[in-house]
Amino acid sequence: MIRQKSSQFTALKIQSEREQPSELQRESQKDLSSVDGSVTRMVTGVRTGSRTTASVEADDDPAANLFPPPLPHPRICMWKYLDIHSMHRLEKTVNTEEMREVLAELLGLSCPEQSLKEAITLDLFSHALIFCRQQGFSLEQTSTACALLQDLHKACVATPLGNVEECYRYFISVLFCHGVRRPPFSINLFREEQLLALADYVVNTYFRHFKLYKYVFTPQVRLDLSLTYMGLQPPKLLPEEETEKGSEEVEQGVSPQEEPETGVQPEPEPEPSQVSSLQAYIRTQMNKELRQLQQLMEEQLQASEERLSSKLTTLERPFQPPSGKGKNKTK
Repeated sequence: MIRQKSSQFTALKIQSEREQPSELQRESQKDLSSVDGSVTRMVTGVRTGSRTTASVEADDDPAANLFPPPLPHPRICMWKYLDIHSMHRLEKTVNTEEMREVLAELLGLSCPEQSLKEAITLDLFSHALIFCRQQGFSLEQTSTACALLQDLHKACVATPLGNVEECYRYFISVLFCHGVRRPPFSINLFREEQLLALADYVVNTYFRHFKLYKYVFTPQVRLDLSLTYMGLQPPKLLPEEETEKGSEEVEQGVSPQEEPETGVQPEPEPEPSQVSSLQAYIRTQMNKELRQLQQLMEEQLQASEERLSSKLTTLERPFQPPSGKGKNKTK
């Protein structure tokens, strides 16, 4: 197992070394695309103001997008969230409770006792710090491990849609940014066995409970489905519902003569022909599908019967030994 992991590590290491020289080209293309995107946004904003406001509202709502947002480009994340002074404060802590208090202050968690999300975040990073201490990581390595886990968590909760494979590829790419010596794209901060231990820890703790983290930290997505039939008008209220609505208005003391005075026009009664035509359309379609299904089943049964009959006829035939060679020999 160790030889397989080391071979996989060297293969991914060579692949990351091949891919990283083109990072400057990717960044330049990204900058140009961002400039073009800003220009097009300005032009469309001048043309249609209402559409831009609607798009901004759709961008603010993470559940309105049908596709997960793109993940950031992997970069070196040493001292990104926990600087050297913060790491010295965490290093001076004696027990776990003191470490959790300092970590909550550094992460900006106000009341983890009352908030479920803050309590889960504190547990996630406190266990990560305990793991780093057990592995004997240095301050730079511990800060990088926490930053890597923080970026992975942000990528997970960026969308309520499923993106576990994208997050895993992003995690591996960021991990190799700290295992290959190729400045300024990557540094050799972790050794090979440290990279394997950190990868196993994140897979067994975070990715194993990936859906639970997404359930807690992302909004729930609901599907509102509406069907429209071609060639038919949208359905209206049934006569029974109309009579029930009229009886409720009478009970509340609202007479139909007062409705025109208030400016509310009575709704026209729905035509029963529309409802009957819709029912007839659904009935014809169902009968058509059932006939096709019945015909398919009959064809399959007939084909199976023919195969069985052919096998039975071959078995019922009497066995006839080949004649010709023996007769020639006897003569």
